[in-house]
Amino acid sequence: MFEHYYTEKPTSVLKVKIVELKLKNGHVYRFKSPSGVYSFGKIDRATKILIENSRINFGDVLDIGCGYGVIGITLKKENPDINLYMSDINQRAVEFAKINSKDNNIEADIRQGYLYEPWNNMSFDHIISNPPIVAGKQVWMNLIEGAFEKLREGGTLELVAYHNKGGKRIKEYMRSIFGNVEELCKEGGIRVYSSKKL
Repeated sequence: MFEHYYTEKPTSVLKVKIVELKLKNGHVYRFKSPSGVYSFGKIDRATKILIENSRINFGDVLDIGCGYGVIGITLKKENPDINLYMSDINQRAVEFAKINSKDNNIEADIRQGYLYEPWNNMSFDHIISNPPIVAGKQVWMNLIEGAFEKLREGGTLELVAYHNKGGKRIKEYMRSIFGNVEELCKEGGIRVYSSKKL
């Protein structure tokens, strides 16, 4: 049976590949990418586009559904003023986010759990995610609603999505919850959306 990455305990045999992320500014980062975690063996275009177009550069930042840590780790390396927090439901993702943080010499608070459950008493300046669309509509809706609760005043939520694969619905849902949404990037079929808690 096919097991998708939105699984708490992956049962697939562990394989690890080294992947490289090369940014427009010439910076190159390497990560250990494990099987059973989203984007095994490659860094997907949406993740790269989100990182390159993010406006987040300071404060307490939560990378939710962090996978093996590409978004959060890269943002922190590019913006040392960030205090990084990462979480994922997938135990193997969390394990490798910790390995990749150490390998890239960054400090991060990394926890395992469903959406915001690991962060019960905490709030953040910014939340960023490449949301798990395959997990279904309820998950990304909960992610957006929870972000509004978890963000401090003036804080932002940045999400990336494929325009024709739920992207339009995500954009409109962000608008309905936050009262605003901005398109930070439009590249191919990919969009980066940002909402601010006013």
